[in-house]
Amino acid sequence: MLAAMPPSVPSPALSGDESARSRGDACPGTLRLHRADDGALARVRIPGGLLDAGQADALRELAERLGDDELHLTSRGNVQLRGLPADCGSELAHVLGGAGLLPSERHERARNVVASPLSGLDGRGERNVRAWLSALDELLCANDRAAGLSGRFLFALDDGRGDVGALGGDVTLTTRGEDAALLRIGPAQDAVLVRSAQAPRAALIAAEAFLDQAAGTGAWRVTDLPGGTGPLLDAVVRRLRQAEFDVTLAAAPLPRDAGGPALGVVPGPHGTDALSLGLPLGRISATQWRTLTGIAREHGSGELRLTPWRGIVLPGVERHKSAELLESLRTAGLITASASPWTGVGACIGRPGCAKSLDDVRATAAAALGPVGALPVYWSGCARRCGHPHGEWIDVVATPEGYEISHVHGEKRDTPATVPGSPGALAAAVAAARG
Repeated sequence: MLAAMPPSVPSPALSGDESARSRGDACPGTLRLHRADDGALARVRIPGGLLDAGQADALRELAERLGDDELHLTSRGNVQLRGLPADCGSELAHVLGGAGLLPSERHERARNVVASPLSGLDGRGERNVRAWLSALDELLCANDRAAGLSGRFLFALDDGRGDVGALGGDVTLTTRGEDAALLRIGPAQDAVLVRSAQAPRAALIAAEAFLDQAAGTGAWRVTDLPGGTGPLLDAVVRRLRQAEFDVTLAAAPLPRDAGGPALGVVPGPHGTDALSLGLPLGRISATQWRTLTGIAREHGSGELRLTPWRGIVLPGVERHKSAELLESLRTAGLITASASPWTGVGACIGRPGCAKSLDDVRATAAAALGPVGALPVYWSGCARRCGHPHGEWIDVVATPEGYEISHVHGEKRDTPATVPGSPGALAAAVAAARG
């Protein structure tokens, strides 16, 4: 049984490392655990970041009983459980399967889907993408070929506001009014216009076309294809027309990453609000998680939405209770306002969890906290930069000589400055770089 598989060897060092790619995709999952210095690691895919309270309870119980008593959010709105025993695979599969978090053992690593977290909640999107999310996940799990997608391949469902559309998806659907959708392949500047009702099926057809183009190349993602996105886009258009889709090519410039939902109270429909929260360094204790699920059950819709910015949205909160509940969550240690010094600060796991890390970057980041800046900042324990953001950000990387700090603009990186590892020097340098 897959659940009994031992932990995998360590993940490849860099997404562009051809020698690592030739060894196969070692991206961790629920059934393929990863060995780390703090124990085994499981990555639980949660399409669209949507959890009901019962599923949230199952994750918390596993973190308490088997793991390090924390839940770690990823940049794709998934959850990692760390500090696990190496032989817990069968038990993980049993608990997560019973909670509805493992609908297909063969597809569990392919279910990488991000969606606009506030879709349907704040009236800003052009269309609620919830129906797309359910349909795409069902199509993925029912498709034999989709099981061959790497654990890195990403679908993004954007409700028209341009948030997750800027996160570097391999296949991105963006709403265009009530009846149409743009299908984008990787970073291509042209997209395919299809009917909204056909959008999830079109996304799957695009993924199948990628698998054919990637055969024999070692490509895990669209940007790895030797021929670029042009031949793949042509193949997708051809397949859609063969399937009798009504398709039109349309210019579609990439949206600029504007970051995640604003923190705090988000006014919603029917006398309710949503609470938008951040997690310091993307980590939340089991106790804090219990507080969240309690609020979701007693005062909200019973749902939690995990965001690709390592935050959480609680929808359907009673409006007259919003301010009080937000304050209780602030007291519990969560980020509830953009003025928090933790806003926009992220880090990899660092020491002692990762043998490759040169420092305990989470502790260093906490010691070097400064004023809120215009740009996000991400601390990495080594040059692999695991979990780093997309778009424009400040890159802080541990080296044997201290830390290198540079400004990243998409694929471009400014010449880094080396700064000693003292908290005061780092705080000043990071604050200056963030602006």
